[in-house]
Amino acid sequence: MTTSSGFCKKTLDVDGRQFLVQVLKFENGNFVSVTEGAEKLGSMVVSLATGPTPVTTTVIPSKTESLFLKLTAERISTTMRGIAIVSAFLQSELDPNSAKTLMSEITEMIRNV
Repeated sequence: MTTSSGFCKKTLDVDGRQFLVQVLKFENGNFVSVTEGAEKLGSMVVSLATGPTPVTTTVIPSKTESLFLKLTAERISTTMRGIAIVSAFLQSELDPNSAKTLMSEITEMIRNV
């Protein structure tokens, strides 16, 4: 894991698939990029949690991973009480266990940035 002030980059091996997760931390939120293969921006969701429930919107729609993006953004924004922008460029769909593992790893990275 590579870490500098407000930035963290880590390659994760989840069920035989390699994901590059990059986290950029700001005072009021986080930008998270999850890529598989080439480093590209992909589908994007923004979530804001300042009240009891997060408000989430899709910026760039996903064909397959909209639930993963939404849940990840909401979890991050609720945990950090701010804005979470999550982008994912994936080669294929995630199975539920892989998505859960990836989401847990991302949450842990954010806590340690």
